[in-house]
Amino acid sequence: MSLISCKDVSLGYENKQVVEKLTFCVEKGNYLCIVGENGSGKSTLMKALLKLKTPACGSLVYGDGLKKNEIGYLPQQTAAQKDFPASVYEVVLSGRLNKCGLFPFYSKKHKAEAKKAMALLGISELSSRCYRELSGGQQQRVLLARALCASSKLLLLDEPVTGLDPHVTKDLYSVISELNRDGVTVIMVSHDIGAAVQYASHVLHLARTPRFFGKVEDYLKSDAGRSFLKGGEKNA
Repeated sequence: MSLISCKDVSLGYENKQVVEKLTFCVEKGNYLCIVGENGSGKSTLMKALLKLKTPACGSLVYGDGLKKNEIGYLPQQTAAQKDFPASVYEVVLSGRLNKCGLFPFYSKKHKAEAKKAMALLGISELSSRCYRELSGGQQQRVLLARALCASSKLLLLDEPVTGLDPHVTKDLYSVISELNRDGVTVIMVSHDIGAAVQYASHVLHLARTPRFFGKVEDYLKSDAGRSFLKGGEKNA
């Protein structure tokens, strides 16, 4: 059974429907990049995948034993969040809060998992540093470690490289790809169509028409892919 199965889903907000009759699935180990123009419903779909929004119709089902608290989420940061006065270790460890149940105390296992996530992201030496004193790239690595600490099954990433310089962006994409190769399923919302076709295994292009879901190599040959890639080149 698919990790996530979305069938004929319609989504909207404030009495406005932004996604209609959407069908796609995510298998274990996939790297799905969700692209589309502004207002096409990318953020709304992300909320639905997190079970924060209920579809107006259709079904969105977790499979393969996936639970709501087994999804690691890296949201877009606000200015206030970038200035958060906590240590790197505390931020990463907070990814385990959804596993603590009624008792908000971290176990030895939780702490070990936080240290493992920091090691995987190459930020162990930053453990005691204050989060708000870090560079943008370092902060994104910390948040990615936090998401990984929450779940090693599925990561939902919302524009993870926004505001980062090209070198740091390439480095973060490399880290995400490595996590995916190690078995972590990745769903990423992005405006970066170049990264989508370079790193992802599948693309979901949200649009009124033409819409597309499938493998990257097929997307490159599709009307949706050719049109969107051409637009990206003009705006580059």
